[in-house]
Amino acid sequence: MLGLMQGQPLLISSLIMFAERHHGDTQIVSRRVEGDIHRYTWADVGRRARQVARALDAQKLDFSDRVATLAWNGYRHLELYFGVSGSGRVLHTINPRLHPDQIAWIAEHAEDRVLCFDATFLPLVQAVHGRCPGIRQYVMLCDAKALPADTGIPNLVAYEDWIGRHPAVYDWPEFDENSASSMCYTSGTTGNPKAALYSHRSTLLHAYAAALPDVMGLSARDSVLPVVPMFHVNAWGIPYSAALTGCKLVFPGGALDGKSVYELIEAEGVTYAAGVPTVWQMLLGHMGPNKLRFSTLNRTVIGGSACPPAMITAFREQYGVEVLHAWGMTEMSPLGTLCTLKNKHQSLPEDEKMKIRLKQGRAIYGVDMRIVGDDGETLPWDGKTYGDLQVRGPWVVREYFKGEGGDPLREGWFPTGDVATIDADGYMQITDRSKDVIKSGGEWISSIDIENIAMAHPAVAMAACVGMPHPKWDERPLLVAVKKPGAEVSREELLAFYEGKTAKWQVPDDVVFVDAIPLGATGKMLKTRLREQLKDYRLPSV
Repeated sequence: MLGLMQGQPLLISSLIMFAERHHGDTQIVSRRVEGDIHRYTWADVGRRARQVARALDAQKLDFSDRVATLAWNGYRHLELYFGVSGSGRVLHTINPRLHPDQIAWIAEHAEDRVLCFDATFLPLVQAVHGRCPGIRQYVMLCDAKALPADTGIPNLVAYEDWIGRHPAVYDWPEFDENSASSMCYTSGTTGNPKAALYSHRSTLLHAYAAALPDVMGLSARDSVLPVVPMFHVNAWGIPYSAALTGCKLVFPGGALDGKSVYELIEAEGVTYAAGVPTVWQMLLGHMGPNKLRFSTLNRTVIGGSACPPAMITAFREQYGVEVLHAWGMTEMSPLGTLCTLKNKHQSLPEDEKMKIRLKQGRAIYGVDMRIVGDDGETLPWDGKTYGDLQVRGPWVVREYFKGEGGDPLREGWFPTGDVATIDADGYMQITDRSKDVIKSGGEWISSIDIENIAMAHPAVAMAACVGMPHPKWDERPLLVAVKKPGAEVSREELLAFYEGKTAKWQVPDDVVFVDAIPLGATGKMLKTRLREQLKDYRLPSV
């Protein structure tokens, strides 16, 4: 016997309809690429999102066609979040920090039909458009007077003209809630990036879960600053949870330096912020010497990389801001855990509370976790035994777009590539990574890609790339190289060899030349032994 409830599908359009109707006068504030501060309301977002949908209809885009973005956090990007997905198309947010070759490959692999981009990224679009024949329309997120002449980009139009020619009257279509809504490519895998393809259902369930009190705890009383980029796993789902709760949104654009972020927090009464540790290091670095204080900020979610203990202490003890340690990944939409204390922990000494806060946290409702040994058997939750972390849930990927990489699941569980412990209270802590990718400032760097470039140098016989601790970026890549007999190459020459082959921020910080790299019985490099050999090495200060 089935229940007798109405069968309304969970669609992203319902979020903007709700925000527009019930929180229509709540502000959305953006620092624009143009340099000024723009402000309007959720009602305006809804109106202009409908114009986006009409513009896509006018382009004759089919259902599920992909619309790409190369954009900072701002109000126009927010309109695309709802207008693209709400009309039944798929929003594809591209990371502009990738190398142009990777961006061109991703755009073609995704079969993007429209590309919307901020003026900042005009040179990047000029560099890749010739390799993206599938894109029919280029839209620069600006008004007509700001659109440069003679860009060399075909079918380029200003965003305000593109949507402005259409009325704001539009009936959001209803369709299967399992339809694709957005996609994001992850560089946390070896080889070419793979795309996580989110659905309307998974996105709304994630938005509900993220807003829970023991997760992000968003409400209509909050003024929220998402510093985490909207091109990075949908800004951790904050745009959707913000519409669901009706909170004020404050967008920083591309100005992520400590001074700019602090001024925006104070000017807009921000109560809640979210981002990676690197941004908060710059913020604290600006505040300390200038003896500044927060007047409204009371909590921040920090994820993307492990949060240093000193940062948690500084936020809590010096500035009265609660730090919520979070963990997730692109394949998880992205939230998996968030660290908040339980009632029984409130009476613990501060040093005991800190031990808990340093963990990645408890699974939020909708995410199931387990750790397994090399034999695939489930391991105990005792806080000591570590194993490969696996997850499952309604917003965890089943497979990658176009079946890239085959079936990633293990008996229905997704292997995260992390090694972790889980204690009796369900708090998970990452202890290592089973893959050899490197996480720098919240972004993944593939060690294999770095090694392959080095191996292409005529003087290099063998190369290994390992992540080394860095005070600002969490990790930075170190290249360990073996020269060919009789060949010579300097550190500077080898680092210069990377120019034009990968993004600048992915280039190794240093090179160490060795006589041999330790190998296992099967010929694989033993990076654990290599790291042991390098335990006393320190990256050069920059």
